[in-house]
Order: sequence, then C-alpha cells, then structure tokens
Amino acid sequence: MGNKPKVNIKNVFLISMVSAMGGLLFGYDWVVIGGAKPFYEQFFEISNSPSMQGWAMSSALMGCLLGAGLSGLLSDKFGRKRLLIFSAFLFTLSAIGTGATSQYAIFIIYRIIGGIGIGLASNLSPMYIAEIAPSHLRGRFVSLNQLTIVIGILLAQLVNWQIAQPVPPSFTATDILASWNGQIGWRYMFWAEIIPAGLFFLLVFFIPESPRWLAQRSHRTQVEKVLAKIGDSNYVKEEYDNIIKSFKKEDQRATIAHLKSSKLKPVLLLGIVLSIFQQWCGINVIFNYAEDIFKAAGFGVSDILFNIVITGVINLVFTFIAIYTVDKLGRRKLLLVGALGLSLIHLCIGAAYYFNASGVILLILVLMSIAIYAMSLAPVVWVVISEIFPNKIRGVAMSIATLSLWAACFALTYTFPLLNTTLGESGTFWLYGGICFFGWLFIYKKLPETKGKSLEEIENEFIK
Repeated sequence: MGNKPKVNIKNVFLISMVSAMGGLLFGYDWVVIGGAKPFYEQFFEISNSPSMQGWAMSSALMGCLLGAGLSGLLSDKFGRKRLLIFSAFLFTLSAIGTGATSQYAIFIIYRIIGGIGIGLASNLSPMYIAEIAPSHLRGRFVSLNQLTIVIGILLAQLVNWQIAQPVPPSFTATDILASWNGQIGWRYMFWAEIIPAGLFFLLVFFIPESPRWLAQRSHRTQVEKVLAKIGDSNYVKEEYDNIIKSFKKEDQRATIAHLKSSKLKPVLLLGIVLSIFQQWCGINVIFNYAEDIFKAAGFGVSDILFNIVITGVINLVFTFIAIYTVDKLGRRKLLLVGALGLSLIHLCIGAAYYFNASGVILLILVLMSIAIYAMSLAPVVWVVISEIFPNKIRGVAMSIATLSLWAACFALTYTFPLLNTTLGESGTFWLYGGICFFGWLFIYKKLPETKGKSLEEIENEFIK
C-alpha cells in the first residue's frame, strides 16, 4: 500500500491568490463607479439625461456579457493562464483610460473594456483554481475568489469614501462641477485600480498553466511539473492518472455536440439554473438600493458612503465563514441554508414595507440578508459551477453558466423598477422570496454533495 499523497498547501494558496486577484479587480471595477457617479455626471453634463446616466452605469455589463461569452472558447484554445494575463491587461487599460478621458464616448469605451475584463475574470479565476486545487481543499480555495471579490468591493467603497471631499448639503450642481471632486477626484477613484491591476498583470506571469488544460493537449511533462508544485510524487502520480482516465473516455475536444448530448444536458442545466438563481435571489437589488434603505433608517446624507462601507465589512466577515465551512459542511447544505434563509428574510422585508415598518428594522433585515448571501449563494455557486462540468467541456460549459449569470444580473436590474411599479416594494420582495423558495426546492432535488471529491470523481457521478 502506497503512502498517502502530501500537498504543499502554501504553494496552492499562493497560486490561488494570484488567480483570485481577478476576483478583486472584478469587485473593485464593478463598484467604483457608484462613488464616482455624482461627480462624473456633472463633468460630462449628463445629470439631466436618464438614458446617458443609465448607459454610463450599465455599459460595463455589456462588456461582461462579451467577456463571459468568449472566455470559454478562448480559454480552451489558448489556455487559462494567457486569458488571465489578457484580463489583467484589460483591467489596467480600463483604469488608466477611464480616469484620463474628458469625453463621454471614450469614457464608455473604457468602461466596456473593463467589463470585458470582468467577464473573463469572473469565469477564469474560479475555474483555474478548481483545476489547480486538491479535491479535499477545492471548496475553500475556490471560495478565495469570492473573498477577493468582496475585498475588491470593500476596497472600492473605502477608496470612494476617502477620496471624495465632503460635499455640503447646500452645494448645487454648478458647485459640484467646479469642485475638486467634480474635476479631479472622480478620476482618482478609477486610477486607484491601476495598483492592484498592475500587480495582477505582473504576478500572473509567474503562475503555472492549468494541469488539466495541459493534459488535454497531451503535454505530460508539463502536467507533471505543475502537479509537482502542488504535491509530492504520490500526489503527482495519482492526480495524473485520474486526469488521463477522464480524457480517455471520449474525444478530448469539446464541441457543441458534446453540450447537446443527453448525458451532459442535465449537468449543464444545473449550472445555468444555479447561476441564474444566484442573481434572481434578489440580493443585488438590496446592494443597488442600499442608499435608499439607509436614508429610510434615518441616516444623514453625509454618512451614506460610510454606511455602505459597513455593508461591505459584513459581506467580508461572512465570506470568511463560507471559506471555513464549505469543505466541512459541504456545498449542498450551505446552498440550502442560504436559499431558505433569504426566502424568509425577503418575506420579512416585504412585510416591513407593507406595514410601513422602515427605519432600524428594515436596516437589520438588509444586513441579515447580506450576511446570509455572503456565506452561501455568493461563494458556493461559484464553487459548484467550477467543479461539476467534465474536464473536456469545462471551459465552454462554465462560460455558458457565467454568461447566464450576467444575463440574469442585467434582467434583475432592468426589471426591478418595473416590478416595483407594478407590485410595489412589498410585492417585489415577496416575489423574490418565492423565487428563493423554488431555488431551495431545485437544489434539494437536483444537487448532490461534491465536497471532498476529485473533479474526475464528480464527473463520473454526473456523467453516467
């Protein structure tokens, strides 16, 4: 009987953290525009044009859809590492250009470029980590990507709060335009991203290519070199044998025909539904409308940026809980707790609106919903969709799941005002509560536990 394989956790952690910097930039780039919004709108003279305001806020989402849609095919062709390098370059370029331009159209172009970087990173970072990490630690390491997303969000909130000089309530639009904030300050909010983006761009050159992508290209020597960075000789042999077995079952190259096969349709559908549910659980509506909720809770306008930082801190703290529980309690249990918990809280938020019980009660419910989301659906969905797809189609299939997630994000954001007008605040949150309950039922019936299993063992379980 051979010795038990040993893993170099330090190396796996360092490699995973470099890849997860894509998540940090994803979070920063996604949130930074909110703090700059009051100032660049005056600078570009779009404060009286709702359509141009909306385009400035949502243009990055178009880039997200493009980046997510291309990431699967491109990463399968060129490798995970090259695409991570490209996404780091796009983040850096976007940060420089968005802050430097004085033309609205150029501003939009750079926001779309940054969005492409988000779309690439949101797919590639968790997938790469899943393909590098040992099976018994994979959930924890993939969750690092969600942790860095949350850190990026909090970092953007802190940067916005610290850079923006206080704006007196008496300030008019003309005063804001003439102020330091209106001319220069908003630029520094975007330029601050150059530091982490540039660091990501440099460090990603030093991480190895995914061993599973290399194996798909029959580069045995390189696969063994990468695996040797992760574990001892026993680990290298065991992991290499498992990877090769999974590729020998069928043709190694992923095609549309593979995705349409009766064996793969159920697992692809599972990934798509989980991705859509992560958005349609309604939590992003709470993030988007946090400012209004804090106002209803009685906070002054001057404290709002600081109060939004508090939501970021709670988001961060409960993401740590997910990291330490995902490989102990398992993916399925955390997702079930999150779906049912959010269903109950959304019902309570709807009741609070219905009975006009705003203020502190509503504030507490919002913070509870963020906490539950941060320890369940936010990180765990990324873990699941990074591990359930077979090796040969993981890039394309995860790209489809990620594209579905961003499309669902767009639909959620777009329909909320319509639902709010039709159903009212209470009815809208009751609807989200119902969606969370049906999400709980779907997870209960369709999702088996995957903790502690190798990617190849999961593949054997799903593809019979």
